[in-house]
Amino acid sequence: MKLHSLETGNFKLDGGAMFGVVPKTLWQKTNPADENNLCDWSMRCLLIEDGNKLMLIDTGIGDKQSEKFFSHYFLHGEGSLKGSLNQLGFDLSDITDVFLTHLHFDHCGGAIQWNKDRTGFEPVFKNAHFWSTENHWKWATEPNAREKASFLTENILPIQESGQLKFVDRKADFTSNVFPSMDVLFVDGHTESMMIPHIHYKGKTIVFMADLLPSVGHIPLPYVMGYDTRPLITLSEKEKFLNEAADKGYVLFLEHDAVNECCTLQHTEKGVRVKETFKFSEL
Repeated sequence: MKLHSLETGNFKLDGGAMFGVVPKTLWQKTNPADENNLCDWSMRCLLIEDGNKLMLIDTGIGDKQSEKFFSHYFLHGEGSLKGSLNQLGFDLSDITDVFLTHLHFDHCGGAIQWNKDRTGFEPVFKNAHFWSTENHWKWATEPNAREKASFLTENILPIQESGQLKFVDRKADFTSNVFPSMDVLFVDGHTESMMIPHIHYKGKTIVFMADLLPSVGHIPLPYVMGYDTRPLITLSEKEKFLNEAADKGYVLFLEHDAVNECCTLQHTEKGVRVKETFKFSEL
């Protein structure tokens, strides 16, 4: 099995929204903001080669939305999903599975594109199964007012219309049934039934953190995003996970940290804190 970190570009989000109730005087030490209070964030994806499967975890934001939409997020950086795949010698048609941790636009937008005559939308990955989970799909397609702006119909419904959608059963064993080297943790604080993949690789457990832990700056327990729909549940889920990760030496793959691709954790007098940061290629 081989794993590859894929850069799909960066965007900017409001620092206050990303750190919730934590004062700027604290969070700006790790995530400095610009003059508009915006911080830089990555949209990093993970590619897994395993036998005859080529699985992509999350897809970045894509490029089909309007200029007005993208003007809110200040897209920048050299990375792109297609370009990153091509650099590794892969084509979009080679992907067999797309695992979507959740359906917020910065995680699934790259899965869908305009069709040739721009009359509708189609999957970017023609030969792939798209994995979501039934609880989250219902949550995203019947959105609450708080999350409605993050669940874009054009990112979601074309997956189902293509016939390529499959659901991960929250009660079943994803490892034995679908992907032999991966387990899934379900969490409900950020959004309903977000999936956190745990990949067993070179004797280590690599955890794709999605929005349970966006960056190294979010490791202290109170540092919970304002975007989370159930912040107290996030707090509980995060505490349990961080302690387990420190105990078992998990490698955390950080989707949104613009500086640090990976980190490990340790127990300290102040609670769980970062132990090491490093590039994924250094594993």
